[in-house]
Amino acid sequence: MNLKPWREVAVPHEDVLKGTFQQAEFAADLSRVHEGTATAEYQNPTLFFQRTFFTEGMRLLLDSVVKRLSGKGGDPVIQLQTAFGGGKTHTMLAVYHLAKGEALASDLPGVPAILDAAGVTELPRARIAVLDGIKSSPNQPVVRDGQAIRTLWGDLAWQLGKAEGYALVADADASGTSPGKAVLETLLSRYAPCVILIDELVAYVRQFEEGKALTGGSFDSNLSFVQALTEALKAVPTAVLLASLPESDKEAGSQRGVKALAALAHYFGRIQALWKPVGTEEAFEIVRRRLFTSINDKLAAESVCRAFADYYTANGEDFPRETQESRYFERLMHAYPIHPEVFDRLYEDWSSLDNFQRTRGVLKLMAKVIHRLWKDNDKDPLIMPGSFPLQDADTRNEVIYYLPQGWDPVVERDVDGERAETTDIENRDTRLGSVQACRRSARAIFLGSAPSTANQMVRGIELERVALGVAQPGQQVGIYKDALRRLGDRLHYLNSGNNRFWFDTRPNLRREMEERKRRFQDKEDVFPAIRDRVQKTFASGVFGGIHIFTTSGDVPDDWQLRLVVLPPDAAFSRSGQSLAIERATEILKTRGDQPRFKQNRLIFLAADSDSVSRLKDQVRSTLAWQSIVSDIKEMKLNLDQFQSRQASKSLEDANEALRRMIRETYKWMVAPMQEARPGKGLTEIQWEHFPVNPGAQNLSLEIERVLKENELLITEWAPIHLATALKNWFWKDDVKETSALNVWQQSCQQLYLPRLKDDAVFQQTMGAGAESRDFFGFAQGKENGRFVGFSYGKRTSLFLDSSLLLIEPVTAAEYAQALRVADESARPKPTDTTPSTPGGGDISPRVEDSTKSTYVGGAGAAPQSVKKQFYGSIELDAIQAKKQFADLVDEVILQFTSRPGVKVKIAIEIQADSATGFDDGLQRAVKENCNVLRFKNAEFEDGD
Repeated sequence: MNLKPWREVAVPHEDVLKGTFQQAEFAADLSRVHEGTATAEYQNPTLFFQRTFFTEGMRLLLDSVVKRLSGKGGDPVIQLQTAFGGGKTHTMLAVYHLAKGEALASDLPGVPAILDAAGVTELPRARIAVLDGIKSSPNQPVVRDGQAIRTLWGDLAWQLGKAEGYALVADADASGTSPGKAVLETLLSRYAPCVILIDELVAYVRQFEEGKALTGGSFDSNLSFVQALTEALKAVPTAVLLASLPESDKEAGSQRGVKALAALAHYFGRIQALWKPVGTEEAFEIVRRRLFTSINDKLAAESVCRAFADYYTANGEDFPRETQESRYFERLMHAYPIHPEVFDRLYEDWSSLDNFQRTRGVLKLMAKVIHRLWKDNDKDPLIMPGSFPLQDADTRNEVIYYLPQGWDPVVERDVDGERAETTDIENRDTRLGSVQACRRSARAIFLGSAPSTANQMVRGIELERVALGVAQPGQQVGIYKDALRRLGDRLHYLNSGNNRFWFDTRPNLRREMEERKRRFQDKEDVFPAIRDRVQKTFASGVFGGIHIFTTSGDVPDDWQLRLVVLPPDAAFSRSGQSLAIERATEILKTRGDQPRFKQNRLIFLAADSDSVSRLKDQVRSTLAWQSIVSDIKEMKLNLDQFQSRQASKSLEDANEALRRMIRETYKWMVAPMQEARPGKGLTEIQWEHFPVNPGAQNLSLEIERVLKENELLITEWAPIHLATALKNWFWKDDVKETSALNVWQQSCQQLYLPRLKDDAVFQQTMGAGAESRDFFGFAQGKENGRFVGFSYGKRTSLFLDSSLLLIEPVTAAEYAQALRVADESARPKPTDTTPSTPGGGDISPRVEDSTKSTYVGGAGAAPQSVKKQFYGSIELDAIQAKKQFADLVDEVILQFTSRPGVKVKIAIEIQADSATGFDDGLQRAVKENCNVLRFKNAEFEDGD
């Protein structure tokens, strides 16, 4: 869209262009004009009215003054009481030049219309008296033509009538007492039409101490003078008084100033007309007339304003509601070439600052802004909040002057300038840099939020107002939204909340968090935090132990199923070299500096390599928020309530994000396996990997599901699978039985065998296959070629120890058949000589005792003696001792203790041998523990 830049349509005044304006030139000085020493723009009536825009309030006031001086009514007393910089002195100057009549009314722009409205053809020249409360001194007389004048009333009389007028109040002036109403009425009548302009009266009166008289009178005499003067003015139809009073107690100054303001306001209030202050819309024209000569291309200006209005309408959801009204086009036209949002921010926000004068302050600031933009050849169609050249030292100093201490680093670091973060972002991202999206957004936020205070309930500037201050026709609003997101991540002093943005002299919490993140190191802080979080995600499950970030030496090499969680620096990657496999291989093969034997007992959980960096960053963020919240509680950080709540909420969000990130990162189950074929040996160790669903509610249950579904873990094993494994690996050509305990232990060691949950699964499998003749038989040992405790094809009690044998089914069937044959051959044959039992009963057969090679007679055998004592001994496996002893108690000891009258005595004998000898630490620990456990004897002996 081809819109003319403002510089081609509106030309600034010469002093603005050259930057030769002086700060004092913006401050209208009534006394200097009265003395004839002011600058031409204030001293010359024609130049003054050329740059004066008649606001509604000024027109009403001048209308009243014109009527009063012409004897056609009007208000005798007009009180100008508005905010600091509200245009009071400028209004007095308009009255001064109008009443003095040094220039024809027709030569004064805007004045003829005022005379016409008042019905006055020619305004009579009036005498003018100017009483300046700042220039006058209560205790320092002024000498005029040899006459010492002490008081305000003396000065008033002299200015109106010289020596003759002074003579009317000479005694009152000398004594410091107020002249009466009648004397003042005579004075005013004699020199009417007259205008009395009193500026900064409070500044004069507050200098009088109560009960103490000065050459200028006393506090009470000056108040009496004001009262008498206002009453006298009512009686003189062609005399008028304009007096300016501060609007607030703060502007009044000291305690006496506040008291003086209250008293003067009371007396002026008895007979006065209040002047209507300058409206914001009127201020547009005031500033434009003072800063710009004219609009030399009205069609171009209208085209620009129309383009902006249409742009706002087309993107209504991105801009404030008032931009959708048709009158916003009129606001654009009134303010051109300055955007209305600039005036709104300055008049609504900046004018709330104590030392920022409404009109004068805006003029001073905008003069420097326009000068710099003109010098930089700015090509924007309008001067917008985003246009403010805050990188310019003069402009920045002018803005910061009105703000509290601490804003200079905010602007320099975050808003504008070569070293600002905004500039760095734009230099790295040409899309943002092409429209200066970051700098313009930061300037608009600064202009709209810097005057706010931490005590405000709602701080900052809304997103749509930021857009209003920066976006131009033809641009996408989204680019500025992107810029704001980038600024939120990078800027140190920018805050945001509830879709509002603001700068503060205190660093924002996000940047504070970002700085604190740098404190935390991987090994010392981040990994322990991840370890704690991972630990909390697990519940009890199938694993005998869960080892999180544990070194190989601390992972036991035993029969328990163990899950090893690898640290973040050993992450898994499907696409390349995986550190997880290297670390897992190290743990799988060694336990510290010793080889590991129970390799099939380990399963690994690894982090996803693509997610580790985000996880570590999230941990640092969480730790940083924790430290901030902790410092807030300990009063180490001075934050407002909003920031305290924001910190707590951010910590909650960070913890929740970290919980999700832990699950999303630790997503790979990694398990070792080997393939083996009988007679062909083993393959290299291979690693299977399967993803864990991060959305599953319970991580432990999800891991179990993955392990079971992918047969990485067997919790239920069919006897046929055990039989197959026995055929493949344990029953050899010449040996058809094998130790059941050895089979279980080999399944814990060999990666080509199934990985069982625990020995209970193995025992259940054996028990399930015991009743069938298809899988295997059992024996409790083998002596001299005979199976002890042989069982085949029937339910039996099984105790997994070194004596339990699993027999190949064909061999077991043959052995069972042999037992039957032997049993049958051992039975006596019935003969005729065999005596019959009484009653014709059968003779009981003899049954083979499977533990002996002899036979035991049946019912006809000789009676045996009663057995009253039992003694048994067993050697326990050192690794399985705990479980074996528990089974021994359940299966044997309980048989005795459950019978009444049976006394059981259990003695345990422990013998340990070491070829290299036991060190002192071990001996000490064993002896101490034996004492605690009340061993009868516990001694270490020298070897043979």
